[in-house]
Amino acid sequence: MNDFMKEAVKEAMTGMRDNHGGPFGAVIVRNNEIIALAHNEVIKNNDPTDHAEMIAIRKAAKALSRFDLGDCELYTSCEPCPMCFAAIHWAKIKKVYYGCTREDAAKIGFDDNYIYDVIKGEADEKKVSLVQMDRDTCLEAFREWEQKQDRVQY
Repeated sequence: MNDFMKEAVKEAMTGMRDNHGGPFGAVIVRNNEIIALAHNEVIKNNDPTDHAEMIAIRKAAKALSRFDLGDCELYTSCEPCPMCFAAIHWAKIKKVYYGCTREDAAKIGFDDNYIYDVIKGEADEKKVSLVQMDRDTCLEAFREWEQKQDRVQY
């Protein structure tokens, strides 16, 4: 077994056994060295975004003092959910190794199929309604951003 995946699974087991959240663990590696270890902490922190991958990304970015993790790889005990997959893209991580599939996760109660259907525009019902309002006022911040001389693009 891959040593980094072994650490991701160890994290998953620890978090699950400590009742921090579901059985998910993640490790971020750079130059063959572990930068961050994490497990799901949704229950522990009452935070639906505290998935293992999200926490690992936050820890790695803090440890490296940067938001671009393009030179890092992610090892995760399960195929990333849509939220984590988006965060992986924002972090510019180019390679993800995963163990269990999203189908495996669905079988134990972690089913993301509805979210995938919403993203693809194929959901039969909408559980969230999006209402646009006050665009002109909100565009003021965008206009100022465009003119900002010291902005950092990401």
